[in-house]
Amino acid sequence: MEKNYIPNIQSSLRHHILKMPEACYSASGIIVNGRRIKTFVFTTDLAIIRNCDADAVFAVYPFTPQQAISDAVIKASYIPVFCGVGGGTTRGLRTIALAKDVECQGAMGVILNAPINNLNLAAVAAAVDIPVIITVTQESTDISARLAAGASVLNVACGGKTPEVVAKIRQSFPEIPLIASGGNTEENIARTIEAGANAITFTPPSTAELFKEMMEKYREE
Repeated sequence: MEKNYIPNIQSSLRHHILKMPEACYSASGIIVNGRRIKTFVFTTDLAIIRNCDADAVFAVYPFTPQQAISDAVIKASYIPVFCGVGGGTTRGLRTIALAKDVECQGAMGVILNAPINNLNLAAVAAAVDIPVIITVTQESTDISARLAAGASVLNVACGGKTPEVVAKIRQSFPEIPLIASGGNTEENIARTIEAGANAITFTPPSTAELFKEMMEKYREE
């Protein structure tokens, strides 16, 4: 048997899954409590979560966080879930309570949005025993202050400037864990990893888009 051979087992019905872009696997990954994570699927769609090969779930959505949603995602997922607990519209004591709730539900980490202040970030970090991920959306973010407030991981989401911001952070903080949104092309993901990202968040196509491809295939048959 070849040294690099990796056995691949698939069931007859579940072989059709959403695969993460190949470029993601060149990342070093981030080891969280013994588990190496290179790819995060950015979704709360349970059908996609149950049918993808991502290492973990990045459960953030554009509404105020709700315990019923985080509980459903964590229970249905067989890969680790990192849950958004606010930081934008939702903040203060509610964010602290949400962080404690998702930890009790089984989340592997919590994610805070960029607008949260450092005092609130510090309070969340003190309240839970799981990693606190802070999102960075601007190049001017005071990274030192975020780390001093208790952030364990940075999530860089700066649109087209993401690789440049990742490179700038990596130059000043060579050992801080960095997650980044790499875009939907192999080239952009590779560029983001080369800039210094340890792991990639991938936004998958919607179930409607995936089902459309399947329906077109059925029509051809």
